Amino acid sequence: MSVDQEAVKRAYREFLDLMPLTLAIAGLRDADGAKSFSPEQMEARAMAVHNAFKVARQTVREAVRNG
Repeated sequence: MSVDQEAVKRAYREFLDLMPLTLAIAGLRDADGAKSFSPEQMEARAMAVHNAFKVARQTVREAVRNG
């Protein structure tokens, strides 16, 4: 496997490992039954997850670094 493929696999694994913490930090509610979100709501939720992932990743890195 090439170095690029290994880096992608590592980044994907980090993303999956951090997903529960990311979603907890984002604090998003589930959709109510059959109700779907508007495109604007989906974009806002995606940005919340994106920002929460940054916080989760930084928090874990600091925790590992500081023991």
